Amino acid sequence: MSGPGTGPGAAPDPRLLELYTLGAELADRVSARRATANSFFLTVQTTLIAVVGLIAPDLAAQAIWTSAVVAAAGVLLSCTWWLSLRSYRELNGAKFQVLHAMEDHLPVQLFRDEWAVLHARPSSWRSPRYSELGRMERWVPWVFALLWIGLTVSRTQA
Repeated sequence: MSGPGTGPGAAPDPRLLELYTLGAELADRVSARRATANSFFLTVQTTLIAVVGLIAPDLAAQAIWTSAVVAAAGVLLSCTWWLSLRSYRELNGAKFQVLHAMEDHLPVQLFRDEWAVLHARPSSWRSPRYSELGRMERWVPWVFALLWIGLTVSRTQA
């Protein structure tokens, strides 16, 4: 991306600024879609748990494979949720790699500098080190998967 307007003190190429702005907007859209996907999966999981809770007495009277099928559906949903989160993370990671490369030709490295500041902060009990939302949110599907596995195990013990 070298050329006119990319040297120190030179005005950045307006086409580069336009592409950078578009890239930042697209990265934000991916984050918004991830949040929508999280809401969807959380709603489906909690609805499934509520339905199982409402039919629990009837479910206990059914064959063991019925509980196993319901739990398998919950675990499969959890795995799909986790894979979706991983996909969004990889997609946004690629978008930010491109944005960081574009920042080499801009007077300010907004995203790269923000990342550096977040990771350079000292950690204390009052202000723990920055933890990416993506790292934390990827645990939620596994919590649901464990709940579904626990349902099956408890059902076999009963």
